[in-house]
Amino acid sequence: MSRSYLNLTVWRKAMDLVVECFQTTKRFPAKEVCGLTTQVQRAAVSIPTSIAAGREQKYDKEFLRHLSLAHGSVAELENYLSTAQGLHYLNEHETKRLLDQTAEISYLLDGLQKSLGKTLGC
Repeated sequence: MSRSYLNLTVWRKAMDLVVECFQTTKRFPAKEVCGLTTQVQRAAVSIPTSIAAGREQKYDKEFLRHLSLAHGSVAELENYLSTAQGLHYLNEHETKRLLDQTAEISYLLDGLQKSLGKTLGC
């Protein structure tokens, strides 16, 4: 079985979200370049990064730990997106579209964690 993260649907969807977040934050005010813009981008990038790093670990237990980190990054990103909407940097439609993507990624992460947990007897 290939252990490549490139074969994981959740990783591909997380990468799509990264692109969306970078495109979306281009429209944030210039004063946010070192603030909320960077935080949104870093949180988004850390989701597929954690998935990739975990998938390439030797043991599934380490992969589970990295999936948990990815879950935390999803929550962090959701918070930043809600903040951006509150500051009127994103409209309701943009926020919903991005939060729908984070919800799908969270769902896929849950499924992958449960599947790995069963193989580990957790």
